[in-house]
Amino acid sequence: MIPLIRPNVLLIFRQQAASVARQPFASSTRQFSSFRPNILASLRIQPSKPLSSTFFKSSRTVFTDSAPVVSRPSQSEAWKRYVITAGTVAGTIVAVNVFFNRETRDSLSLAEREYLNSSFQYTGVGLGLTAIAARSLFKSGFAIRLMSANPWVVLGVGLVGSIGTMMGAMYTPPENTVLKHAFWLGFNACQAATLSPLFFFSPAILSRAALYTCGVVGSLAYVGATAKNDTYLYMGGPLLAGVTVVALSSLAPMALPLGLRGLAIAESISLYGGLAVFGGFVLYDTQKILHHGRMVAAGAIPADPIKESIGLELDMINIFIRLVQILAMSNNRKK
Repeated sequence: MIPLIRPNVLLIFRQQAASVARQPFASSTRQFSSFRPNILASLRIQPSKPLSSTFFKSSRTVFTDSAPVVSRPSQSEAWKRYVITAGTVAGTIVAVNVFFNRETRDSLSLAEREYLNSSFQYTGVGLGLTAIAARSLFKSGFAIRLMSANPWVVLGVGLVGSIGTMMGAMYTPPENTVLKHAFWLGFNACQAATLSPLFFFSPAILSRAALYTCGVVGSLAYVGATAKNDTYLYMGGPLLAGVTVVALSSLAPMALPLGLRGLAIAESISLYGGLAVFGGFVLYDTQKILHHGRMVAAGAIPADPIKESIGLELDMINIFIRLVQILAMSNNRKK
């Protein structure tokens, strides 16, 4: 039941993105999603002027009609940023391994290795398809139409689409290959629609967030794969409670008249608390895959790597979204 909670975080992001787009001139401090008011300042559209068809043909005009959003750094600055980014990722991998992986297990059995590899292969392919589809939807103008739509309609349709396709992919028997893959593709399409507004951010921020996500998830997955059997499976209950708190902190600005301090606390819980919670889910899901691999080898359950990959995919998407938000906030403070 744990994966049923995690799509709500993504849908909260979509709902708030739509709210910002529908109220472009409101100086509201209640925005807690990726699309903060200062980021959308250059994307605001005059309400008295209808959207031109040219915009819907290519959303690239958002970036090319005015001065460039991101200036091109010099070669020395570019190398400096690259070294800092690579050092941060490498340091994270080493630190996580030293802190969490104090007691290692013997090498994985053949069944465990094959099942883990199959699950991560589906995860990688699913994320690749999601990224390509999200980029295509953004270039077609879908992102601005999504942000301009009624947020409650978007939330309702998104909930039905995301949860419906996820449940279908998870609980369709593995023997029904065609239907199971169809649900899996539908799930990735729903995630792509959710993530398409992220391309309003600078490509530099998105690439750094993707690199950090790979470093964090890779190091945590390595720890989960090399730790002793079932070391982190106890974390299921606490992580479920944690993701509930994160979801409620994301919803709080919508339902409660919080002050500035309350909004800052809720946003910090949603960002940094969510980062810790979904990092814990990577450890939990990795060891759960290994546990299921041993059960598959014993003939207790059928092999279902698609079902296993959905949890990992949601973990990575949620970590990526929060890293994009954190990097965007950091970049705005430097201006």
